[in-house]
Amino acid sequence: MTDPVFDRSWTHLAVTRDGPVATVALNRPEARNALNTLLMQELTEVARALRLRTDVLAVILAGGERYFSAGADLGGVQARTAAPSVLETREAISLGPDMCRAWEEVEAVTLVAIEGYCIGGGCALAVSCDFRIMGEGAYLRLPEVPLGINMSWRSIPRITTLAGPSRAKRFVMFGEPADAATCLAWGMADEVVPAGEARAAAGRWAAKVAALPPLPVRMTKEAVNATANALHHATSYMDRDQYLLTVRTEDFREGATAFFEKRPGTFSGN
Repeated sequence: MTDPVFDRSWTHLAVTRDGPVATVALNRPEARNALNTLLMQELTEVARALRLRTDVLAVILAGGERYFSAGADLGGVQARTAAPSVLETREAISLGPDMCRAWEEVEAVTLVAIEGYCIGGGCALAVSCDFRIMGEGAYLRLPEVPLGINMSWRSIPRITTLAGPSRAKRFVMFGEPADAATCLAWGMADEVVPAGEARAAAGRWAAKVAALPPLPVRMTKEAVNATANALHHATSYMDRDQYLLTVRTEDFREGATAFFEKRPGTFSGN
């Protein structure tokens, strides 16, 4: 009998399993695993397919050996924000937050193995999962605010829950890399291992999870998430509308131009 998840030929994912442990690896090396429309659709689809599977007890989400993801694909973003109407654009930019929510709702324990850089939307995806294992030299970074746009994908409540208000502001506002040691100290990483060993370490965590009684593990995950995330929707439901506003500002155009010209931006608040 064909398995719709593990026997499928995915375009930008490598999906495998070892008994009760599934591994979903981003596989778009030509673009440094940048999150284009198809990759986000596949990530959403695989998460929804795995959500209620009782034969899967842990899911490892991994990037490449040298990087996790370069973030949202700028070409894909431009295409999604070029829809004919504001209403259609608003619908199109739901793809990122829907993907993150799908991963948050997987009932199995989710572990992210991070090597190298994990930027923007890749970081938003990583904080949607239960645990993050980082190799030495890996880092998380959110470049959005310095580019002139808000951080969306409903990720700010998740980051605040992990790191606390002050550190969340530092991390989001300044757009500076948070290295593995900093992420561990701030609560955004759960273990730091030698470079190149993040996926193996995530496998050890997954094996530990798989050896536990599965029902109370799922109950615990649901209870903790319900407690920690109770106000997440109420505090982030407007972030895609904030995005629609910020991408129409002069500061966003200046931020994007400065980024491509490799110079500091000059911002006016317009």
